[in-house]
Amino acid sequence: MSQLLSRLRRAVMGVPDREATGFSRGDTPNWQHLKTVVRSAVGGYHAVLDGHRLDDLIPRLDETPLEFRGYAYEGAAMGLTGMDLFLPGSRFQRYVDGPGQPHIYMVHIGAGEALGRLKRKPEPFLAKLPDPALRWLVMDGYGFHEGFFKPAKFVQAQRVPSHLSPFGRRVFDQGVGRSIWFASGADIGEIARAIAAFPAHRHADLWLGVGVACGYVGGVDKAAVEELREASGRHLARVAVGTAFVAKGRIRAGNPIPGTELACEVLCGMTSRKAAEHVNEAFRDLPDSPARPAYGVLQERLEAVFSPVGQSLGEPA
Repeated sequence: MSQLLSRLRRAVMGVPDREATGFSRGDTPNWQHLKTVVRSAVGGYHAVLDGHRLDDLIPRLDETPLEFRGYAYEGAAMGLTGMDLFLPGSRFQRYVDGPGQPHIYMVHIGAGEALGRLKRKPEPFLAKLPDPALRWLVMDGYGFHEGFFKPAKFVQAQRVPSHLSPFGRRVFDQGVGRSIWFASGADIGEIARAIAAFPAHRHADLWLGVGVACGYVGGVDKAAVEELREASGRHLARVAVGTAFVAKGRIRAGNPIPGTELACEVLCGMTSRKAAEHVNEAFRDLPDSPARPAYGVLQERLEAVFSPVGQSLGEPA
């Protein structure tokens, strides 16, 4: 019976490999790395569809190699959120409060991807979550899903869902920026051209999303990260904000990678541990209001830290 339910869930809610990896345009190391990332996330998602009891789920997620484990936890959050949308219960919140805690950034992103997958508006969902800052990562995940799976609409045509609030649109763009990293195969020139095609007022948040991708996904060499530093121009501090934030996320989860250290060195001008300390400090006593959401204040504080760093690394004053 359980196998029948698993097959049924996969048929209705699953993500076929051809869809998950359809963004890839080659078999270079960059493309292969990105496909492994996506398959790790989809694997976590499908693990939930196969059986969502946490006692059984977590050992399966922990079979994922450490570098990619955060993606498996992200995918599981996507699956648990999807189950909550169809069945009574609060699987996602139990996951957040329990084994998902070390990966809490990725877990919120996964919830947003589920909302995109199932065509639900994200802001009513995130408004119910307790953390005033981290809940906006749901919107980041939503933006990533839309940009990744619907690039013609949300990257080429540059659409923004009309139901989003002004701040929601900004965080949506951060997720779209991260999707551009994948769609481009981490080609910095292609990323820069894609962002340049958007209206100028969207560039800062798109670049922040690229900083998140570079810092967390890795898979590129120092020359590419240095090219990113130059290509981002006056938005380098925003790139650094994204990179520092995910450095904190990887340290918290206990899954640091050399790519994060490299990105922090080149884009933030400091070690990943020092960048994470700045994130910790930025979280202190965050105010939250409709006019100034806590996540926006957090990013403003970090941008103030990294703006002088950006100028010392070559950003125009």
